[in-house]
Amino acid sequence: MKHYKHLLLWSSAGCLALLMTAAIKENFFKEWRLIQRSARAANSPIDVHLRQVVVPGMTVSDRCVSCHVGMSPGESELSGPAIVMAHKPVVHDPADYGCTVCHAGQGRATESADAHGDVHFWPSPMIPRRFAYAGCGSCHTYLNIPNQEAFQRGRNAFEQADCLACHKLEGRGGTARVGGVGGMEGPDLSTVGATGYDTTWYTGHLTRRDSTKAALWMNSFGSLDRQTRHDLDVFLSSRVGAPGLVEAKAAFHSLGCRGCHKVNGVGGDDGPDLSLIGEKDPGRLDFSSVTGERSFAGWLAEHFRAPAKLVPGSQMPELGLNEVEIDELVYHMLSLRRPALPDAYWTTDRLRAMRFGEREFATDGATLYGTFCAACHGRRGEGMRYAGMAAFPAIGNPDFLSVASDEFITETVRRGRPGRRMPAWGEKEGGLRSAEVAAVVDYLRSSSGVRAPADDGKPRRWVSADATMGAHLYVAHCASCHGVNGQGAEGPALNNPVLLQSASDTYLLTTIMNGRRNTSMSGFLTAATSHPALTPYEIETIVSHIRTWEQPL
Repeated sequence: MKHYKHLLLWSSAGCLALLMTAAIKENFFKEWRLIQRSARAANSPIDVHLRQVVVPGMTVSDRCVSCHVGMSPGESELSGPAIVMAHKPVVHDPADYGCTVCHAGQGRATESADAHGDVHFWPSPMIPRRFAYAGCGSCHTYLNIPNQEAFQRGRNAFEQADCLACHKLEGRGGTARVGGVGGMEGPDLSTVGATGYDTTWYTGHLTRRDSTKAALWMNSFGSLDRQTRHDLDVFLSSRVGAPGLVEAKAAFHSLGCRGCHKVNGVGGDDGPDLSLIGEKDPGRLDFSSVTGERSFAGWLAEHFRAPAKLVPGSQMPELGLNEVEIDELVYHMLSLRRPALPDAYWTTDRLRAMRFGEREFATDGATLYGTFCAACHGRRGEGMRYAGMAAFPAIGNPDFLSVASDEFITETVRRGRPGRRMPAWGEKEGGLRSAEVAAVVDYLRSSSGVRAPADDGKPRRWVSADATMGAHLYVAHCASCHGVNGQGAEGPALNNPVLLQSASDTYLLTTIMNGRRNTSMSGFLTAATSHPALTPYEIETIVSHIRTWEQPL
């Protein structure tokens, strides 16, 4: 009996000790309590208690401010360690939206690992700090973003025109002048792409300069040509308070990703829809082949380096991206998210894109080409060849452009190549509009400097030669690249119904005669190591044979 009493006594004492330890830890040594004790307001300790930002309309209750106390409403003037400092200036007041809608993570947690989502059960970890502006993608769908080249031209124009002498942009420029007089004469331009700006600014600046004759104006502002002003407008329109993210989106609009992937209903269907890729649960990913950072961002980066290594059977080729491009694509992928928010929180740009069909990409030919075509046809139309895939044609090749009419190229873009990876961009859902197809054709002309061929006055089909003879010549000289039945192999499929319907005999004949420089298609009017020279009539017979594959669509 005595032993049982001892057992009861000591087990009770042990339980009491555990409870006391837990109570002391909870009330004195919790991480957020220690942090708050280290903060000072006017050199006085602050009240230590659990803090949170509650936004009922968004069903948000974020306790992040229990550690990040300086970001709590009304407590921005604290001193102490960096963690208690105020939020850096951003477009929105964090008190209006909370933390997790922008940064993700677990808002109701009170331990840092749980709050940051660095726990295996939490599907939405915090966006890494270096990609912080990706959180803007939770609510915003920035519109009319150009390709990288146009964006960089605008940035260069902004620097070269010395705009930073008077204006601040994302923390740069507008500094005080010698003697402390002046500086920051112009407005901060960091968000003018979102808030709007006076589009007649150039005329106003000229008038101001000429009327004041002040040294600042005379020294810092000069005449600008039309192209420079256009580049500046492109750049200013992109300043929406999300530096880094816009640049990443410009990269996305340069690498041809939408050629295979849809985003918000626009793009190709070969690859998965990326509209919500930023919300992917890292707990459901296989990190066994990831050699770098074992996070979703690390997984994405590894995937862009070698897609099939992480996703067996992936149809996405290794694109040969450099690390800067990979970083930018990861940035943009992390921004593709759409938390379930009430309609009242839909932003104007998202409404314009999702409800009214406005484009996220600029609709100039260069950006459209970079957005939809560059991955397959090369950034300059030089064609691409990926391991295990048929070569993609060099549509910027001058020999192609010199024989292909604008109508032929337009029909090719619009109707695609049935049975091949080239979709019918003018007919498919989420494709290109007629004006956009025309802009792509204009871009191919302007970037190459090759004009459309003159009309030869002949009908589309005018060749009438011995198709039987042509069949023999085709098997001898063409089948190894284009397939015995024209189904395509190393070379394009010649039996494709859209090709046969849109290509003229002149186009086919000239292509066979002259070939394409810098490709494996040599001209057959001249002998080469792989074939003898053919006469014009022999080439006509090959065209006649190719025409036997033509069927009414």
